[in-house]
This record gives sequence, structure tokens and C-alpha cells, in this order.
Amino acid sequence: MSTYDWRSAESYQRAITSGEIEDFAWELLRRNPEYQRDYREARGKDGHVSPEFRRRWGVCFRP
Repeated sequence: MSTYDWRSAESYQRAITSGEIEDFAWELLRRNPEYQRDYREARGKDGHVSPEFRRRWGVCFRP
């Protein structure tokens, strides 16, 4: 995954020209308080989340 400093104008320019949509989507999602809450509640003891969680948030975690 790419790393961008959200405070840097240079990073934004680089992101506009070479960024991947998945990077932007992840940054938005991981800062969402509802997602954070649902993730904490949905994560099992084995660290996996349910298919319902994946469908709700549109994410798929790789094993």
C-alpha cells in the first residue's frame, strides 16, 4: 500500500497523478468511527471478520 502524508501538498499532487483508488478508499474507511466500531465488534478471536461485515463495508481481507 502506498503511503501519503495527508498534510503535504506535494503528496496530494503525487496522489492525484499516481495514486490508486484503493489507497484513498482505505484512508477514508479506516478513519470512519462507525467502521472502527463495527470492526472491533465483528472481529472474532481468530482475527477474522464475518462475510456480513465484508458485505456491509465492501472490504475483503486477505488471509
